[in-house]
Amino acid sequence: MPIRSMTGFARVSRAISNGELTLSIKTVNHRGLDLHFHMPMEFDAVEPALRAAIRKRVSRGHVQVQVFFKRTGESGGSASVNETLLKTWLDAFHDIASRYGLDSKPDLNQALRLPGMMESRNGAQPAANSDDAAIDAEALSAAAEAIAELDRFRLREGASIDTEIRMRAASLRDLVTRMDEIRARALPHFQQRLRDKLGELLNGAQIDPTRIAQEAAILAERSDISEELVRLKTHADQTDALLSAEGETGKKLDFLLQEMNREANTILSKTGGLGEPGLTLTDLGLAAKAEIDRIREQSLNIE
Repeated sequence: MPIRSMTGFARVSRAISNGELTLSIKTVNHRGLDLHFHMPMEFDAVEPALRAAIRKRVSRGHVQVQVFFKRTGESGGSASVNETLLKTWLDAFHDIASRYGLDSKPDLNQALRLPGMMESRNGAQPAANSDDAAIDAEALSAAAEAIAELDRFRLREGASIDTEIRMRAASLRDLVTRMDEIRARALPHFQQRLRDKLGELLNGAQIDPTRIAQEAAILAERSDISEELVRLKTHADQTDALLSAEGETGKKLDFLLQEMNREANTILSKTGGLGEPGLTLTDLGLAAKAEIDRIREQSLNIE
């Protein structure tokens, strides 16, 4: 199942019988699904249906939906302001502002959107108030088109993220292989280091080779990174598997990256004081952490 990015954008504009409708959807990354709507009050009734439609296709992300509707004039005449209603509204506004000591001015745009504020020349309300159902249907249709466009956008972005993460996971596996090869060369260094140390302490006295081997084995066990390397490679393989699995890949990948980072830190803590092999292992361990960080940067946008 292809992954989707949480980042996307879509806009649909269409001319309808009584105006021009534009609906846009913008998404960015977020831990959960966070829906925000910005649209005229006349579309409030259709908001629940819009929410349901988006939830069917989007499971994570900050989603911003904007609806713009520009009405055109009526073919049978022009509309005028219901001045009686407007005066009543203004009087009520000023009365409340005066009684409560509010320093505020009336919003004419808000007043003109009130039901009945605009009327046709013959005294009837304009057709805009009689075809709400048709406008709502157009809004839902535009939303369906925008959601489909958004999904294609997110799939394209997801394909790029998928390619990048798989490349980083392959690089991580290569680093693990190189560290494992160097690890095998570290034991002789342990033995020589311990022999030199004991030689200094005993001032040239005979040293039991068996004791040297035992101490070297203890030191090797404390500095052995074989288990961490195995787990790190396993996690890199799991990364590829997650990208092909269903469900909320981003959340699962975030947890896996925490485990990968923990293994890399443990490797770095065990490679100090091992001479030349240790320095090389440290460099490779830092490179592994860098790859993990790059995977994390990409994973933040995965749904």
